[in-house]
Amino acid sequence: MIYLWLSRDHCMADLTVILMVFCLSLPVTVPVSTACFLEQVKHERYFSNGMKRVRGRYLVRYVRFDSDLGQYKVVTKLGRADAEYWNSQKDCLAQKRAAVDRFCRYNHRIGESFTVQRRGEPVCVSLQHHNILVCSVSRFYPGHIEVTWFWNGQEEEAGVVSTGLLQNGDWTFQTLVMLETVPQNGEVYTCQVEHPSLMNAVTIEWSE
Repeated sequence: MIYLWLSRDHCMADLTVILMVFCLSLPVTVPVSTACFLEQVKHERYFSNGMKRVRGRYLVRYVRFDSDLGQYKVVTKLGRADAEYWNSQKDCLAQKRAAVDRFCRYNHRIGESFTVQRRGEPVCVSLQHHNILVCSVSRFYPGHIEVTWFWNGQEEEAGVVSTGLLQNGDWTFQTLVMLETVPQNGEVYTCQVEHPSLMNAVTIEWSE
């Protein structure tokens, strides 16, 4: 059994959710029961094309701010009055438009090193188990990876089974790619791993 351990390391979204609960308690002398309502506010940031285009949106249930348009847009009739008022406040609009640079790009620079630019180097161990050769690749990020088995320099497709991409729970991934075969003396089996974190492909050889 062959184990290949690959250590960890485009569009990124920064989502902030604010939940506010308001309870309006009227005096006990007024025969009206207490009314409670929930207001949910979301701030979303979208990063695409290597930060060449950034889109920010400020969302509530009845009105939204879209940085592509630079103004508030009505979602429901209840938001019409608010949208008209906020769009008339030039200082407010300027602050929202500037938030893309002040918050979105700033937060992207902070998180870029351990998200977009996150890369890892492989640690490899070779083992054998009966007639199955296993290439185990673990703790890699991002999830795109190519694992290929070779027999005496020729790519093997028959008898190759993969677990597919498995999540580790810490943003990293793992996968097992197994080759069912009966090794003979003089034969050389090679597991090749290609990943964005690697300058060159990693290869592990096994032979009788």
